[in-house]
Amino acid sequence: MTDEQVPTSTPTPAENWDSAATNIGGYSASTALVVVDMQHDFGHPDGSLFVDGAPAIVGAINGEIERANAAGSTIVLTQDWHPSTTPHFIADGGVWPTHCVAGTWGAEIIADVDPDNHASTVIRKGTNGEDGYSAFAMREPGGGVDIPTGLAGLLRERSIDRVVVVGLATDVCVAATATSAAASGFDTVVLWDATRPVDAGVETTTRVLGELAAAGVTVVGA
Repeated sequence: MTDEQVPTSTPTPAENWDSAATNIGGYSASTALVVVDMQHDFGHPDGSLFVDGAPAIVGAINGEIERANAAGSTIVLTQDWHPSTTPHFIADGGVWPTHCVAGTWGAEIIADVDPDNHASTVIRKGTNGEDGYSAFAMREPGGGVDIPTGLAGLLRERSIDRVVVVGLATDVCVAATATSAAASGFDTVVLWDATRPVDAGVETTTRVLGELAAAGVTVVGA
């Protein structure tokens, strides 16, 4: 990781989680906190796919990591980890600018995230050129068959029944991870204010909230 520091701040999501904790169970040994794609290419202003507002959620995410760790929860970090050429990228016929190429600065987790190294697991997505939106499953570009990442099995081995999702980006990998978690049978929560979207427009926000609701995902803070 780089030693470069990105200005961060703590908005309100941790407070929202506190106020709702009695309703959705809070953190415990049967909970997993999944921190999605807090990588330089998404979360640093110099990143190739910088998500507006991403640095502002680092403090809140670290707060959730501390809460989860104190409760004995499993903490998982995810990374896009693409080869240099893949149908996922515009240059090779895909839809996304080149980003998070394996072993590059852009693919590294932002240095300020999880500074005390509480995460026990890192899930890398798209390692063989797949569309790696969800932490639970990938797909060959243009394909319709899910390829499991192994995360669901790992969580079941640890007797996890609840998944809390934060990170980047709300309307892409966060939503995909949350809906996949719910489809895999986990009670799933998204801490909305501890995420940021690629597209913050009303239409996209409404669509994503609708998809999460249809999947049975609880959203806190929207």
